[in-house]
Amino acid sequence: MKFEPKTLDYNISPYSGATRETWIEAGKYLLENAFMSIKDFNDPMVLPRYEDEVTYPNKNTPAWKVQAEYFEGITRTFFIAAPILAIEPDLTLNGYCLRDYYKNQILKCVTKGDPNYVRTYSEMQEEFGENDPFGIYQQTVETCALVICLDICHEQIWDTYTREEKDKIADFLLDYARGNTVPQNWRLFNMLDYAFLYKNGYEIDRDIMRDHAQTILGYYAGDGWYRDGRGFDYYSCWAFNLYTPIWCQWYGYKNEPYLSKRFEENSNELMKTYSDYFDRDGFTNMWGRSGIYRFAAVSAFCGNFLFNNSAADPGLARRIASGSMLQFLTRDDFLYKGVPTLGFYRPFLPLVQEYSCAESPYWMGKAFVSLILPKDHPFWTAKENNGTWDDLKEKETKITALDGPALCMANHAANGTTELMTGKVDLEKGEDHLMWNYNKLVYNTKFPWESAPSREVESEQYVLHDLTFDRIEKCNVTYWCGLDKDILYRRQFFDFTNGSEACWNSLLNLADIPMPYGILRVDKLRTCRRPLELTLGAFGFPDNGTEIVKKEKNGFKAIILKGHNHIGKEIQLAMTIFDGWDEITTIESTNTNPDSEKSVIAYAKTKRKKQYGYEKYIMISQVITKESMDDFSDEDIFPIEKIEYTDPEECGGYGPVKLTLAGGKVKVIDFDGIDGKMRS
Repeated sequence: MKFEPKTLDYNISPYSGATRETWIEAGKYLLENAFMSIKDFNDPMVLPRYEDEVTYPNKNTPAWKVQAEYFEGITRTFFIAAPILAIEPDLTLNGYCLRDYYKNQILKCVTKGDPNYVRTYSEMQEEFGENDPFGIYQQTVETCALVICLDICHEQIWDTYTREEKDKIADFLLDYARGNTVPQNWRLFNMLDYAFLYKNGYEIDRDIMRDHAQTILGYYAGDGWYRDGRGFDYYSCWAFNLYTPIWCQWYGYKNEPYLSKRFEENSNELMKTYSDYFDRDGFTNMWGRSGIYRFAAVSAFCGNFLFNNSAADPGLARRIASGSMLQFLTRDDFLYKGVPTLGFYRPFLPLVQEYSCAESPYWMGKAFVSLILPKDHPFWTAKENNGTWDDLKEKETKITALDGPALCMANHAANGTTELMTGKVDLEKGEDHLMWNYNKLVYNTKFPWESAPSREVESEQYVLHDLTFDRIEKCNVTYWCGLDKDILYRRQFFDFTNGSEACWNSLLNLADIPMPYGILRVDKLRTCRRPLELTLGAFGFPDNGTEIVKKEKNGFKAIILKGHNHIGKEIQLAMTIFDGWDEITTIESTNTNPDSEKSVIAYAKTKRKKQYGYEKYIMISQVITKESMDDFSDEDIFPIEKIEYTDPEECGGYGPVKLTLAGGKVKVIDFDGIDGKMRS
């Protein structure tokens, strides 16, 4: 059953209608569905699951991690329950007083000998440390959620524990706080554990605290973004930009003023552009790992308001937060037996990582931390505004390129979508799952990424087929070359490995040109081995009865797809090939699309036959979308009036490529000097 808000106010919230009361209703909706699975007061929060091959626990899961699932279920649903309990202390769902249930379960998790005991860090190191003296465990993640929630509803739960019970919890937390952790966003978990203990009068190791904090600051890349591991994703927003303000309030402002000032400045820098990652409806883009956390990405707005000097626009922040929350909760495929699916919308295993369990999606509960802001806070009282979308002219596209994290957003007024283009991506060849998450050419808020429909076709990715060895190669590394006159330049390598020389790899120089409804591509192929075949797919198109139309004009070819997504929304996509391609066609697929079981992918195909020979180097294509059955105009589908090459053979082997677009606008694409601008 999908979420249907009872309280809406389109005066204060003209875009979403959602208010503070709507958010409380949404939180209760999620909790009530979860508690339907709890049969006894002493049962842990272990919820229904339909998959046991990828996620844990499974046949390969060690005993300690089975217990970790208990802890994950309690702490992550607590993200939703804690702020609501602070407002409604006596809240009862499915016959359980939530205050009593969580108080009891937390004690059971830290009480040795209890069936729900999740074990301390030291106990696990005693058993496994001989093999891994730097071992890390899932419980470290959940201790951070626990302390945040205990602080939020301290009057209802923490303050009611006896001194002996508090000490037992504190000893458990301290053991994880001083234990080993993953050298990326996980350091924040240890920092928050320590900060909670400090705030509540316990002794901590300030030296360890400072080491973690300075390391976290060292991950900062600019424009408000932190590099988390190999790349950039929403962890920068739902971890770095939510946990640092809480740390500052509990510990940093008093004890580490320099670090706190920097964390605050970084968050305010993020607020300058973060709203442009979302579309006109406030939708979150499916991009990066842990997509099952959905609208947790909006928690960065709340995080900014927790700093002493915040820069976020409260009316815009609430509009996006509410739009993103409703993006998911109002769908009828969002829940499986009352639990958020392991997917983005419906169940979708290509998105899921092995570190997740059935309870993991409740990380989205971080968004409900906004309920700790008082009801008279501007986040709740300011009138909604739509930021960029209120200012764009008809058919205008706003381009924002951030060199720090190598991310580029295109906000299209014509269709209300936001498209995201990424750089600084460095993956191992064969990591298809991560390529889908990080290395698609474009990510679209209304057409989430599709996994591979076939060996030789990918949505929004090039696939190279080496015909000599019958070998498939995909782009696993992307370098960022920056924005020049609203053209984004990047470079992608096929099957790149560290230590290999670039000249021995096939690669593409990419040029992305924003158009009213999407992106026009002018890409250049460089390879040392032929013959080969190359394909390029459009976005995956949910197939719930799709009309396919083919068009031609001036030698250019297009395929138009018209249909509806799972919830019945009208959708349309057009892919056009202009030069450098042999043909355009479609392929049907099943269970590769996050929105619908069946899908259709339009794709282009071409061959290069000679090992050495002056053949086409430049490939020009376009993909445009909208949520309407109204026909695209010929100008939208075929926007190029003239293509001019520097070389007389018109292959694009060297020199600039000049495009004259409908209406007389000229775009010049020049890849000369791209090597000198590359960032990774």
